[in-house]
Amino acid sequence: MRMKELQIDSRNILSIDTMELSESCVIVITDGRAKMSELPPHAETTIKTYKGKVTRINFDFRSSPTSLRDL
Repeated sequence: MRMKELQIDSRNILSIDTMELSESCVIVITDGRAKMSELPPHAETTIKTYKGKVTRINFDFRSSPTSLRDL
């Protein structure tokens, strides 16, 4: 899934209209930038960081549950 760039204004304020967001999403802020992505209905999402900055976001789509809570 691709991350969508969110706009931060000249006063460094991030304005988000929650009515335009999907039912479940993730917003990541790193290095002065903000990005948003919808979360898939069934997947494991991993956010990887290095030296305090987000370097990668992985969506692992699996058909089988990964924990007992998912059963």
